[in-house]
Amino acid sequence: MTEKIRETLRDSKQARWTALALVSFTMMCGYFFADVMSPLKGLLEGQIGWTSSDYGTFTSAYGWFNVFLLMLIFGGIILDKVGVRITGFGSVLIMVIGTVIQYWAISSGSLQGTTILGIKSQVFFASIGYATFAVGVEVAGITVTKVIYKWFQGKELALAMGLQVALARVGTAFALAFSVPIAKITGVANVSRSVLVGLIALCIGLLAYVVYIFMDKKLDQSIADAKPENVEEEEFKISDIRNIVTNKGWWFIAILCVLFYSAVFPFLKYATDLMVNKFGVALDVAGLIPSLLPFGTILLTPLFGNIYDRIGKGASIMIWGSMLLVVVHLLFAVPFLNNWVIAILLVILLGIAFSLVPSAMWPSVTKIVPERQLGTAMALIFWVQNWGLMGVPLLIGWVLDKYCVTGQTVRDGLTVNTYDYTLPMLIFSGFGFLAVLFAFLLKMEDNKKGYGLQKPNYVR
Repeated sequence: MTEKIRETLRDSKQARWTALALVSFTMMCGYFFADVMSPLKGLLEGQIGWTSSDYGTFTSAYGWFNVFLLMLIFGGIILDKVGVRITGFGSVLIMVIGTVIQYWAISSGSLQGTTILGIKSQVFFASIGYATFAVGVEVAGITVTKVIYKWFQGKELALAMGLQVALARVGTAFALAFSVPIAKITGVANVSRSVLVGLIALCIGLLAYVVYIFMDKKLDQSIADAKPENVEEEEFKISDIRNIVTNKGWWFIAILCVLFYSAVFPFLKYATDLMVNKFGVALDVAGLIPSLLPFGTILLTPLFGNIYDRIGKGASIMIWGSMLLVVVHLLFAVPFLNNWVIAILLVILLGIAFSLVPSAMWPSVTKIVPERQLGTAMALIFWVQNWGLMGVPLLIGWVLDKYCVTGQTVRDGLTVNTYDYTLPMLIFSGFGFLAVLFAFLLKMEDNKKGYGLQKPNYVR
C-alpha cells in the first residue's frame, strides 16, 4: 500500500495567502517611502532651494551603498545562508533607520547654507538616509521573492509574485498621488510631513513582518515533519556564485531587468514634473496622472502572472512589454502631443508594459537558477539593476539642468525653472529599445538550454 504524501503548511490555501498578504504589506510600505519624494521636486526647488541636479543626486543615492559597498550581494548571500526570518527582519529595520536619517535631514533647518564634499549638507544627509533605506528595501525585495517561492513552488507562483508586485505598486501610487496633498495639509507646504508619514508606515510594515516570522517557523516545522528520513537538502556554497555569473541566461535576464527598470522607475521620479512642465497640469494634482501607472498594475500584473502560470509564454510576455515601453516613451517625446488626456492614455499604456515584464521576469529567475542559489541570484540581479537606478536619475537631472531649462515661472508663490522633457524621454526610449534586444536574446537562450520559460508554472 502506497504511503500518502504528508502535507505541509503551504498546502493550506489560507496559510500561504496569509503569508503573502503579510510580506506584501511590508513591501507596499517600503515602496510608498521609496517614491514619497518623487512628486515633491518642485516644492524642494522652491521651498528649500534644491536644483534638478540636487534632486538627481538624492535619487541616485538609492544605489550608492548597494552598488559600491556590494550590500545587496552580501544581503543575498546572508539570505541563502541564514534564511528569510533573520534577513527579512534586519532589512526592514534598516529601512526604518534610513528613513529616520532622511526625515531628520529634510526637517532640520540647521543644515541650510552648509556643504559637505561639495554637496549641500541637507542633500548629503538626505541622500545618506535614502541610500541606507535602499539597502533595506532591496534586500527585503529579494527576501520576499524567496518567501513567495518557499510557499508557492509548484502552485500559483507567478500569480503570487504578481500580486506582491501589484501591492508594492499600490505603495508607489499612494506616494505619487498623496505626497503633495500631505505636504500641504495645513495649507503651508512642508515636505517633511510626507517623509514622516512614510516613516510611520514603515514601522507598521516592520510589525507585519514580525507576525510573518511566526508563520515561517511553523512552515519550517511542517516541512521537517513531512520530509522523509535520511534526506538532506544541498546547501548554498560561496562557489555557487561562479555558477550564477557564468550562466548566460542569468545575464540576459539581469541586463533586461536593469534596462527595463531604468526606463520606468527613474521616469516616475520625474513624471510629476513632466506633467507640470509639458502637459500644464497643476502641481497639486499632477501626481495623480503618474499614479495611474501603479494602480493599473494592481489588476494587470496578477492577470499576466496567472496567464504565465497556466499557459506559459514568459519570454514572449517580456518581449511584448519591452516593445510597448519603447512606443510609450517615444510618444512622450513628441513635442506637440501635450494634452493631459494624451498623458493619461500614455501612462495607462506604460502601466500595461510595467505589468507584462515583471509578471514574467521574476518567476523566470526561479527556472534559471536552483532554489539554494535563488537569494544570491536575485541579489546579483538587483545589484545590476541598482547601477541603473543610481545612474539614470543622476543623468536625467544633469541633462535637465544642462540642456532643458526653458525659463522660470512662479508656482504657489515659489520661483522655479521650467523644462523641456523631450531629450529625457528619448533617453528613456533608448533604454526600452535595448530591453527589447535582450528579451529576444533571452528567448533564444531558452530555446537552446530548455529553461522552460515558455512553459506553464503550475503543477497540477
